[in-house]
Amino acid sequence: MITIDNLQNKKNFFLLAGPCAIEGEEMAMVIAERITKITQDLNIPYVFKGSYRKANRSRLDSFTGIGDEKALKILRKVGETFGIPTISDIHETYEAAMAAEYVDILQIPAFLCRQTDLLSAAAHTGKIVNIKKGQFLSPQAMQFAVQKVVDAGNKNVMITERGTTFGYTDLVVDYRGIPQMQQFGFPVIMDITHSLQQPNQTSGVTGGLPALIETIAKAAVAVGVDGLFIETHPDPHSAKSDGANMLQLDLLEGLLKKLIRIREAIL
Repeated sequence: MITIDNLQNKKNFFLLAGPCAIEGEEMAMVIAERITKITQDLNIPYVFKGSYRKANRSRLDSFTGIGDEKALKILRKVGETFGIPTISDIHETYEAAMAAEYVDILQIPAFLCRQTDLLSAAAHTGKIVNIKKGQFLSPQAMQFAVQKVVDAGNKNVMITERGTTFGYTDLVVDYRGIPQMQQFGFPVIMDITHSLQQPNQTSGVTGGLPALIETIAKAAVAVGVDGLFIETHPDPHSAKSDGANMLQLDLLEGLLKKLIRIREAIL
């Protein structure tokens, strides 16, 4: 079983990366193979990320998934094929035990980070629980979400920063929050791509600012973040979910090399 100690690398950050949603087996395998090769070459601990279902969509006709079991089986195949851990979101309590059969880390979406029953259900699986900070919460308030998981008997917790609501259609990142949340004693991850979302567009489709991915990532590494979260796709424009803020897969290796140099400079 994957542990937080397996992920943390004192000389480097770890990486959670993959598509926003599982669109099919071929796409998932192509992305996982490419990132696995890159991270092995760069000595970056890697977790493949892919949502088996997207429950939080602006419109009823938005893409939500290819079917839970089908997508979860793809996540399991990715993990077994490349020997890497996997992570996916859960949205309701019954999903915790189901998803835990297929993935190594359970992720709590930002909008649901205060849901006590959901946090407890995730904790009871014994898996690592990655809690995304709500766009509406201060960094200090995340200690209570973390404590719910710990009190349920699971100390395998990670926290992910993903920006704070600024006005109606934008997010900002307060980098003070990274060291503040690290004081809780658990790894803190920077969700680079979701921090660049532009929600609540009049079209009902979330926008994004992918040109600033490198900027957000550099700043996070510079302040000492433990891990990075990046959604990436071979062709973001054709992605079925969150294409507006994903990183093109071909750009990932170059970005990571720059970030490693920053990491080395602050050690």
